[in-house]
Amino acid sequence: QVLLAESGGGLVQAGGSLRLSCVASGHTFRNVGMGWFRQAPGKEREFVAAISGKYNITFYADSVKGRFTISRDNAKNTMALQMDNLKPEDTALYFCAGRTEWTFHRNPGEYHYWGQGTQVTVSS
Repeated sequence: QVLLAESGGGLVQAGGSLRLSCVASGHTFRNVGMGWFRQAPGKEREFVAAISGKYNITFYADSVKGRFTISRDNAKNTMALQMDNLKPEDTALYFCAGRTEWTFHRNPGEYHYWGQGTQVTVSS
């Protein structure tokens, strides 16, 4: 059974930072694309950032580019999202997701494994 577990969410003031982590178990994600998505109340799940399984190529949504950094540690089967200069509009439930191919994708329908999410709340 493949499990993804997020941690690191919380309440932070605007301009602050948080670091989200995603730990994978039951499957080796070394060679597959991974991504972060978020969903605010009443809104659809949206793409945040992704990283490929080969070459660690990264890709970001325009709304977070320059503020968020995605990374992975294949030896530990983990992925992280460093979030700096947070804004109230970043408030959402954040999910990590994994694919079965090495490429990344911004469409959530292209991901096969999902965590339960971790809440990020940014106060103004």
